[in-house]
Amino acid sequence: MTIEESQQDIIDQFADIDDWMDRYAYIIDMGNALEPLPENLKTPDRLIEGCQSRVWLDATLDEAGNVDFRADSDAIIVKGIISMLVEVLSGHTPDEILGADLRFINEIGLAEHLSPTRSNGLLAMLKQMRAYAAAFKARTA
Repeated sequence: MTIEESQQDIIDQFADIDDWMDRYAYIIDMGNALEPLPENLKTPDRLIEGCQSRVWLDATLDEAGNVDFRADSDAIIVKGIISMLVEVLSGHTPDEILGADLRFINEIGLAEHLSPTRSNGLLAMLKQMRAYAAAFKARTA
C-alpha cells in the first residue's frame, strides 16, 4: 500500500465519526492496537525530544530498502497518534518518507484539535521519523 493509500484509508476511517470525543476514542483504540515496543528498545536514545509524553521510536532498514518503524508511548492519545504515523510511513523507502505530504493530519482535523504541547509533540515525531529516513538514505547512497 502506498503512503497516499494509507493516508486515504485513515481519512476514510474517520469520515463517519463526527464527534471529537468519539474520534479521540478511536485514536486511543488505534494506539491500543499498536504492538508494544519491547522494553529493551525503550532506551534514552529512542526517546523523542520535544514530546510532553514519553514516546519511543525505533527504525530499521529492511533488505528491500524500506524503513520499518516501531513505536510506543506512555500516553494513550499520543500512542494512537504515533500508531497512525507508523501505519502511514512504515514499509516505504527513505525517499518516499522524505517526500510524503502527510495531508491526513489536517484532513481528519487532528492538527486543530490537539493542544499546543501535543501539536509540538506531533511535529517532533514527524521530524524524528524523517531524520531516520534521511540517515538511512545517506547510509545507502
